[in-house]
Amino acid sequence: MSLNVIDLFCGCGGLSLGFEKAGYHTVLGIDAWQDALDTYQFNRTNATVMCADLTMLHPQDVIPKIGDVKIDVIIGGPPCQGFSVAGKRIIDDYRNTLYKNFVEFVKFFKPKAFVMENVPNILSMGGGIIKDEIIKDFTLLGYTIEYKVLTASDYGVPQNRRRAFFVGLLDGKNFIFPNACTAAKVTSFEALSDLTKDSIEDGGKYPTEPQSVYQELMRKNSSQVYNHEITSHNQQTQDIIAMVPDGGNYKDLPLNLQQTRKVHIAWTRLNSKRPSFTIDCGHRHHFHYKWNRVPTVRECARIQSFPDEFIFCKSKTSQYKQVGNAVPPLMAYALAKQLKQYI
Repeated sequence: MSLNVIDLFCGCGGLSLGFEKAGYHTVLGIDAWQDALDTYQFNRTNATVMCADLTMLHPQDVIPKIGDVKIDVIIGGPPCQGFSVAGKRIIDDYRNTLYKNFVEFVKFFKPKAFVMENVPNILSMGGGIIKDEIIKDFTLLGYTIEYKVLTASDYGVPQNRRRAFFVGLLDGKNFIFPNACTAAKVTSFEALSDLTKDSIEDGGKYPTEPQSVYQELMRKNSSQVYNHEITSHNQQTQDIIAMVPDGGNYKDLPLNLQQTRKVHIAWTRLNSKRPSFTIDCGHRHHFHYKWNRVPTVRECARIQSFPDEFIFCKSKTSQYKQVGNAVPPLMAYALAKQLKQYI
């Protein structure tokens, strides 16, 4: 039996994809950004999406979209800027309704379980007041809550991305988070080494055979390459990048060049022998471990564990943001698979 899911703040659908790979059925994805929904819909046959500001949306409003389908799980990640704290209390800030709306959806549909994802420091914000409020709100609805910070590289993702997850179960059971994989962590080299220095036209053939188990997994249902369009940097930028070794950063540059970018992550190269650091939405300061350029959208998608069959739509800038905002599908898959044992 397929378990039905609603994904709130779904973005391009990394969390949804992980659940779908574990056998769940996403009934509806909701987000306020149409670009991300276009990608979400492009990659799913008969996907149902809704472009809406969740601060203005009542759960009743989605019934025309989903009909009388029973919702088993609600998943999603309310944006962290939706949490406003002052002193020992949560401020009456309109942005807090992003989170409160998630609570309202759970209250309305009473799913068997929910999974809510956010930044790790949500557990410590306001001296823990946000965490306590989350636990209180869902406990009042009858859910048993467990929370934990997970690292993506522990679940086969070539990236040390950390995310906090809250999991609630309606039947009184206590959810136990999936154990970290015992296999060696996937490195940036294992993730990217089959992709070329130069662009590959969308729909082009792979230039080589897969060179790692991870690449085989990413290429499993794909025979073509998409979203591998390189960014052309000026010569000065390329010359500076060239001075930074594999795994290095601005500290490897001559003193007169170290302050050319006023951020601590400036001029950072991926380390070919380790999982990637957390990729962001801008990608202006992080560079390929070998090539003197930023990673392409496809390379970022590989680092996030999106399979190559998953194609990103809209402008390149938009695609980078969609990838950077997403939950790594392989990490979502590990959670979804574990959750199945409980529901």
